[in-house]
Amino acid sequence: MSTQTDFVIDLGNKMKVPIISPATSPSLSVKENPFFIRGALPSSSQTKAIAAIARNYEWRQVVIIYEDSSYGTGIVPHLTDALLEINTLVSYRSVISPSANDDEILKELYNLNTKQTRVFVVHLQPYLASRLFLKAKEAGMMSSGYAWIMTDVLTSLLDSVDHSVIESSMQGVLGIKPYIPRSNQLNNYTRRWRKRFRQEYPDMDPVELNVYGLWAYDSITALTKAIAKVGTTIIPKFNKADTRENLTDLDALGTSEFGSLLLDSMQNTTLKTGLSGEFRIIDGELQLYPYEIVNIIGKGERSVGFWTEKDGISHKLKMNGKTAKSMNEQLAAIIWPGESTIVPRGWEIPTSGKKLRVGVPVKGGLEQFIKVEIDAKTQAVTATGFIPDVFKEVIQSLPYAIPYEFIPFPIDSPTSQDYDDLVNKVSSKEYDAVVGDVTILASRAKYVDFTLPFSESGISVVVPVRNDDRKNAWIFLKPLKSELWITTGGFFIFIGFVVWVLEHGVNKEFRGPKHKQVGMIFWFSFSTLVFAHRERVTSNFTRFVLIVWVFVVLVLTSSYTANLTSMLTVQQLQPSITDLNDLIKNGEYVGYQEGSFVKDVLKHMKFDSSKFRSYSTLEEYSDALSRGSKNGGVGAIVDELPYLRLFLNKYCRKYIMVGPTYKAAGFGFAFPKGSPLVPDVSRAVLQVMEGEFMNNIIQKWFGNETDCPKQDGMAIASSLTLDSFKGLFLIAGVSAGSALLLFFLIFLYQNREILATDDSVWQKLSAIANAFDKDKDNSNSMSEEQSEGNEIQTAMLFAESEASTEIFPHLPLQSPEIRISDGLGASPALEGFSTTEPGTPVHENITGTTEER
Repeated sequence: MSTQTDFVIDLGNKMKVPIISPATSPSLSVKENPFFIRGALPSSSQTKAIAAIARNYEWRQVVIIYEDSSYGTGIVPHLTDALLEINTLVSYRSVISPSANDDEILKELYNLNTKQTRVFVVHLQPYLASRLFLKAKEAGMMSSGYAWIMTDVLTSLLDSVDHSVIESSMQGVLGIKPYIPRSNQLNNYTRRWRKRFRQEYPDMDPVELNVYGLWAYDSITALTKAIAKVGTTIIPKFNKADTRENLTDLDALGTSEFGSLLLDSMQNTTLKTGLSGEFRIIDGELQLYPYEIVNIIGKGERSVGFWTEKDGISHKLKMNGKTAKSMNEQLAAIIWPGESTIVPRGWEIPTSGKKLRVGVPVKGGLEQFIKVEIDAKTQAVTATGFIPDVFKEVIQSLPYAIPYEFIPFPIDSPTSQDYDDLVNKVSSKEYDAVVGDVTILASRAKYVDFTLPFSESGISVVVPVRNDDRKNAWIFLKPLKSELWITTGGFFIFIGFVVWVLEHGVNKEFRGPKHKQVGMIFWFSFSTLVFAHRERVTSNFTRFVLIVWVFVVLVLTSSYTANLTSMLTVQQLQPSITDLNDLIKNGEYVGYQEGSFVKDVLKHMKFDSSKFRSYSTLEEYSDALSRGSKNGGVGAIVDELPYLRLFLNKYCRKYIMVGPTYKAAGFGFAFPKGSPLVPDVSRAVLQVMEGEFMNNIIQKWFGNETDCPKQDGMAIASSLTLDSFKGLFLIAGVSAGSALLLFFLIFLYQNREILATDDSVWQKLSAIANAFDKDKDNSNSMSEEQSEGNEIQTAMLFAESEASTEIFPHLPLQSPEIRISDGLGASPALEGFSTTEPGTPVHENITGTTEER
């Protein structure tokens, strides 16, 4: 026994004698006791196998029933840790004293029966366990819905339990024990042992060998091998202690010289063919065996599977002790307590006769979500609306029935109660659950467990819609921002000036009086806006600048036209406020739903709490927004998305949702911490949300939104900014500036004689200005005028000649003398005609033709 081993180990350490023991208590450490060799598996080695069973059946809570001794308490921390690794909690620890009477055991069982958990792990000695199961049967805890698991000691020593107790009170119990493979050596030894037992104890019922007897036999065999290895020539000898007075008998024993040599051989030894299979001790610890999982049926047990640390649970085991690889990692069919074949779900509603107490919020508005009514005569509470319908469907989707009743919880100003107070009713055990428009928050999740959300999440803002800008007389200025208007106008003047500079000296249309030249600068550049400029340009620099500028004007006019068209034709709902910071700066009042956590969110966003106003109904929301902050209303309503969707569905043309959506987890059902209902209800919520029921219930309570324009992600036309056209203006400015710079460089080069004079700076600048203002294309202009005049006179001459030949066909044609005066004296003869030489080919040709006629 573990309690005995602790004392003997202390003797072995003092006398330096190896102590071999099948003690299972994890508190007995091989590392702390160098002369201790454990010839059995510690009870902590089975904890992962027990956890694997719990995970296999998805049990989330377990009760441990253990003995109040070093044997019982040693397993508790190890089993708790193993269960936590698979997210299973130890909901309760029941301690049974070895000296407890039947009444005390029955009282403890009744206490366990008032709790939800229905999975019990029993870690007791056989004599105490048999009494426990008898009383469990009496308390009705060996019926359908319960699950019992025995640890290895009780399962391995099941033969020592009265068979009547097994048949009457332990049917359907699961147990685990180290797996001992069958072998010829074991079968032969078992026959010899039974024969000898009948000879020595003829009056006793037959007793089967258990694993502890096999391990003891293998330990003696290993000891024999160790002695043989050390050698038989060494005589065991004790070094006596010095003779002194007052020595105890234990101190007088002395220390062994042979023990240390024997210890080295025993701490690491292996028996390939022991009675228990491969018996291996490494560093003083027996190595792990596979565990067999058995089901108590009738007078005995039936194997239903195996567990190994490497492969986990499996239905079959290979001959070498490893689990068989199988896609189905389930146990064989199990007969549970109450002769049931249905796997216990691991929990039940407490057997106090009460229904599940479900708290529901009672408030004055938003009845589409939840409405609670109390019958005046019967005081029966009924809840209707979107959320109660979802809850009812979820409960019906569970694979088992849960009776429940609604308990009203008022949320209004007179009581000053909010949703946090409602949630606290669950943590204080007044309610078993909360069903309502309760948002999942981190602060609330510290005290309760929420199911998965069944609604959309987020917090947003609703503000009034501004008046329609299409009725504004100055809407034509809206497409462009003011800075873009100013930049565009400045560039029109700049381009006009550049063109004037480039054309002033070579183009007469850009010359004349000063007022005419100034007007030309504005006229020419602004006429490009509608491509109405008629002035001819002669400079290549000017043409280059105009090509770039006309492209810029084309892009600007196209963008302006498109944006103005959008503003005039598309119906737009533009908010009066676009940013929450504007509310803070302007000192606007902000509305929220009474009792909601949104109030705390607004405080966190640095809003002044004196600017808060709470409301309960959609009509109050609309009235407050219509009046505005200055008339006792609010500038905006901040609430959760489900409420705002419902509000906008009713008032979609008067208000609009703006600003970013702040994340929230949505609505969920609240249960006590660690409630086994949470995972099942969460799965049912997913099942309901994925079905057609959710669409039907939304249609039932919130109706269609097709009558309202879609507001999510609506693209509202806005004024174009300068940033969108910086690249265009940069190209236009660089091209115009480059042309202007090259022009001045060439101009200065052409007038370098002026710069080379010894005149003063002012005189040089005056001379440069005169040179710039001088008409550099005077001669060309004169030539063009003369050419046009000569062409006119020549045409007249040919007309007269043709006329004379028709009127006087017999008269000889004479060559007229042609002279063109430019006002400056005699001019040269017109090219192609002769005025003094009648013998020219032209003259002869004309004469010949006349004679032929």
